[in-house]
Amino acid sequence: MNQVVTPKFGVGAPVRRKEDVAFVSGKGHYTDDLKVAGAAHAVVLRSSLAFAKFTLGGLDEARAMDGVQLVLTAADIKETNNIPCQMILTQLDGTQHWVPRYEVLCSDTARFVGDALAFVVADTVEQARAALEAIEVDYEDLEAVTGTEAALADGAPLVWPEHGTNKAFEVGVGNKKAMEEAFQKAHHVTKIKIINNRLVSNAMEPRACIGEFDSESGRYTLTTGTQGGHHMRAQVAKNILGIDEKDLRVVTPDVGGGFGTKMFTYLEYPLCLIAAKRVGRPVRWVQDRTEHFMSDAQGRDNVSTAELALDESGKMIGLKAHVIANMGAYLHEFGPGIPQIGITMSSGLYDIPATWVEATGVYTNTVPVDAFRGAGRPEALYLMERLADKAAHEMGMDPAEFRRKSFIPDDALPYTTATGRMYDTGSFGAHLTKALEKIRYSTFAEREAESRKKGLYRGIGFATYVEACAFAGGEEAKLELNKNGTVSLLIGTQSNGQGHATAYGQIIAEQLGLQLDQVEMVQGDTDRVAKGGGTGGSRSIPIGLPSVKAASETLVTKIKQIASEKLEVGAGDLTLEDGQVRVVGTDQQISLADVAGSQPETLSATEEVTQDECTYPNGTHVCEVEIDPETGKTAVVNFVIVDDFGVTVNPLLLAGQVHGGAGQAISQALCEHTVYDETGQLLSASFMDYHIARADEIPIFDFSTHNIPSTTNAMGIKGAGEAGSIGAAPAVMNAVQHALRNNAGVEHIDMPATPLAVWTAIQQAQS
Repeated sequence: MNQVVTPKFGVGAPVRRKEDVAFVSGKGHYTDDLKVAGAAHAVVLRSSLAFAKFTLGGLDEARAMDGVQLVLTAADIKETNNIPCQMILTQLDGTQHWVPRYEVLCSDTARFVGDALAFVVADTVEQARAALEAIEVDYEDLEAVTGTEAALADGAPLVWPEHGTNKAFEVGVGNKKAMEEAFQKAHHVTKIKIINNRLVSNAMEPRACIGEFDSESGRYTLTTGTQGGHHMRAQVAKNILGIDEKDLRVVTPDVGGGFGTKMFTYLEYPLCLIAAKRVGRPVRWVQDRTEHFMSDAQGRDNVSTAELALDESGKMIGLKAHVIANMGAYLHEFGPGIPQIGITMSSGLYDIPATWVEATGVYTNTVPVDAFRGAGRPEALYLMERLADKAAHEMGMDPAEFRRKSFIPDDALPYTTATGRMYDTGSFGAHLTKALEKIRYSTFAEREAESRKKGLYRGIGFATYVEACAFAGGEEAKLELNKNGTVSLLIGTQSNGQGHATAYGQIIAEQLGLQLDQVEMVQGDTDRVAKGGGTGGSRSIPIGLPSVKAASETLVTKIKQIASEKLEVGAGDLTLEDGQVRVVGTDQQISLADVAGSQPETLSATEEVTQDECTYPNGTHVCEVEIDPETGKTAVVNFVIVDDFGVTVNPLLLAGQVHGGAGQAISQALCEHTVYDETGQLLSASFMDYHIARADEIPIFDFSTHNIPSTTNAMGIKGAGEAGSIGAAPAVMNAVQHALRNNAGVEHIDMPATPLAVWTAIQQAQS
């Protein structure tokens, strides 16, 4: 019997994260840990009303208070440009949509609770807060609108009266005529309307930043947690401050979670830089958790309707859908692009020849909405998978077999969807089959009966998903051989806790014959790393690693060429092991340190491998829940995940990404709920009111893979960072729906399925 040997390093090795020792022992270096000598402290005056004209009084008094260095209002930064929206869409009518002004500080009108009115800098935080409280805000309260659907109602208050409507944009994809023809010949049509609830990202580390200005060089330095400093540099320097990018250095230390939210440029960043220049000392700002709830870009918040056309056998033949996407008060950095990406993924893994999907963005007096883990793909697949389950029920078909009937066949791949997505590889029925076996689907009725004996409702739910990630492009990787024989990797992706140093390091260590601790990753400094695409859309490993591997191979070639001259042998006779370049079959060797020391300049290699198409991870999630009808409490009691991630680089890191993403999705499905009242007040602005799932509410996942390498990626990798967040929520909600329909006659429930929501649905169904 052949024994499989797991490699120590390289692709497929389960290497433990080298970063964890520092993190779990409290030795991480986050922005707030950095103590800059002489730094002043800043706070932001935020609007307490959702929609109001305002004037500021008491400014002179505030400026004269002890320790106060600076009080900035919109009038004091007139030379500063607005915060730009980076995604401008072509609408259904062929025009580009209107973009409202997003001022760094509001000049006369606040449009959501938390909108920034003034910026106060003082010697201490306490002094800054005292001065902030001394500023008098005279509000003229205006009628606000907060609901996603309410924004489009006749007579709704207008967030931007000069625009004449709360409609931000209208886009669509597919073939409308083909869709209409499919529905005309349909045997059955299933309809659904669902809410995808608004989320607050709540990374472990709230945002913070430090602004510095060097009067001698005329250069600024911004230190802050980001998902990529190069994009941040361009936004702050060129687009907001109007300075050359070379005059701004962005430094990113350790980052305690990103989830999309730390990809964006926020007003505190340019304000700290402006203030640092004016007061002649560094200025630091640290966010508290409530500020995060009130000011950082939020996620999801869609109201969607969809219809699915079926033939006599239950095969899907047509899909039409309309998504209303809440954009908040402004078009945030990538905000309009999120529903645009989402609707292109609407048909999931199904062969639906006739599809037409539209998205309408709307303005409301709420915090702006932007990318949050999955960025449009979770919203699209949630709609499709809730619709598929309802269709299976209406057709009297098993939900698993109903899906299988419409899957894109293996032999049809590569397959271009009706919305323009090209899936290259996969075997969708195979991972469904494996998931059914692992969940013991054939014996579910026995478990359901046992639950019923205990007075509990048991349900099972499915979700098959696909996502687009690792978008077209590349990521430059530079390797340097240091004089002591270690290697440094310079790369422009940005770890937010995913373990990049380990994943990249295990490939480098394998190629150069080193230990993992002999490989250093340099990231998060725009002065040291020439360029970078940052981290987002599961791009770091699929896009970054091929370049790292290519640079490693190039550096190995250069090392062997030098060593071959020193050892007087052919380069083909050399191997790299344990920090040495050895002649195969002999005891002749030269250390990497000696190779590096023999060169007048640093020996390096730079490569950038690009790809022309996205990768498409896919898989099946199956969830079982038990519901206590007396309390409405839902417990996830069984959860199986089978994913196709192409090539697995590190199974330990992979499992961590899947568990984390699925945990966030379960939290959305059962707990998290961002609530605004009719006046625009945020009622869920702390963990006292906003429930994130705790450890005992997250199940032990049964996770495995059924991998088929990607053909669009140089190493066959498909990406995994967002997959869990896409597949889990519909699986949970389909399980909840199954349990409630079978036991209490509840025909529909939306996220979040909180105990109150579930209990209320049961009572209403039984009344």
